[in-house]
Amino acid sequence: MESRSFKVSDTDLPILQSMEEIWKTTCGTWQNCNSQTVLQFLGACHEKQIDPQFCMSWIEQNSNQIPNWSEVSDTTREWINEHTSTGSPITGENDLS
Repeated sequence: MESRSFKVSDTDLPILQSMEEIWKTTCGTWQNCNSQTVLQFLGACHEKQIDPQFCMSWIEQNSNQIPNWSEVSDTTREWINEHTSTGSPITGENDLS
């Protein structure tokens, strides 16, 4: 089995660890990942102010282990576009209302 490593800086390590804990509670394993569980994962990460695009990049590193990746990928892309400013990383931008 091919193993890909997700490279992060030392400052990102706590974020990655938090993200992995969220993954364990929402998806459990790569094989259990589906559109519904990955949306729960992204929502939980978003609530903890973890950049969904960072999360998505991490998921993509393991896409070969996710059943029905094409559907999962489409669902996550739609979610990211809806929940981030034009699909750009969250930066704590001010509310414009």
